[in-house]
Amino acid sequence: MLDKGEPRDFRGYGNKQPKVNWPDNARVAVSFVVNVEEGGELSLSAGDERNENAYEAPLNEEVTGTPDLCMGSHYEYGTRVGYWRITNLLEQFGISATMSCCGRALEISPWLAKDIVKRGHEISAHSYRWEPHAHMDEDQERKIIKKCVQAIHSTSGVRPTGWHTKSHTSVNTRRLLVEEGGFLYDSNAYNDDLPYIVSVSGQQHVVLPYAFDTNDMRFEPGSGFVFAEDFSRYCIDAFDQLWNEGAETPKMMSVGLHLRIIGRPARIGGLEKLLSHMKSKGAVWFARRDQIAQHWRTLNGLSTQPQ
Repeated sequence: MLDKGEPRDFRGYGNKQPKVNWPDNARVAVSFVVNVEEGGELSLSAGDERNENAYEAPLNEEVTGTPDLCMGSHYEYGTRVGYWRITNLLEQFGISATMSCCGRALEISPWLAKDIVKRGHEISAHSYRWEPHAHMDEDQERKIIKKCVQAIHSTSGVRPTGWHTKSHTSVNTRRLLVEEGGFLYDSNAYNDDLPYIVSVSGQQHVVLPYAFDTNDMRFEPGSGFVFAEDFSRYCIDAFDQLWNEGAETPKMMSVGLHLRIIGRPARIGGLEKLLSHMKSKGAVWFARRDQIAQHWRTLNGLSTQPQ
């Protein structure tokens, strides 16, 4: 129950964590989310109003009035090299991930969509472009959600059942997802170590919280990670804590990855070390987010079919 007058939920599960029964009595459900944004970023060459300004290097100047070829080349690395390095490593460890895809990214690289499906990964929606929704009006956002779903379905043959907006969702996003239909969950929250259910327009909707700390975007300049070991040490510490707590109250852990970031040769070893550690501990359920959402709905007596 929400406190009177406060729309946010500061209570959550509190000190009475639910006893979750993950498959095979796992202590932790681990979700690897690989963000596929390459081609979805802002670019004058694609007809956008400006160029993307999230650089690999600490460059402070934004290129205006002409396409930023340096920026564009950094994003190309993600699909040319990073994707293969990451997916081959996941395959080596027998892990299926959730690929959080911008619709326009898959339209530009339709071969990528087909390979993702062939490898058995989930394709979830990351909006049509890699952009926040916070200031969109309702009609604009409704059209973008529909456009993203259509782009993913047309390139992959699969309709996405999950959604995550770039950082800043709008006050309407969750309601519009339920209105669009076909979604099992969204990940537009960062407030828990377990899924939870909210009522949206009279329907029971699953929220799978995401995480920005156990995330390779912290390799961006000034964000905390420099060496591959920085990533692996931080994520291993988080995992070990949740694994220990999981002896009594099982938890969920999200690990965020990006093709152009963790896919670099000096960083991929951090992911390999993390995977090796998790595998060695045992009692872990490596799951796609749609699988976690379906399991959570089953635990709560709800249909596992998209609404």
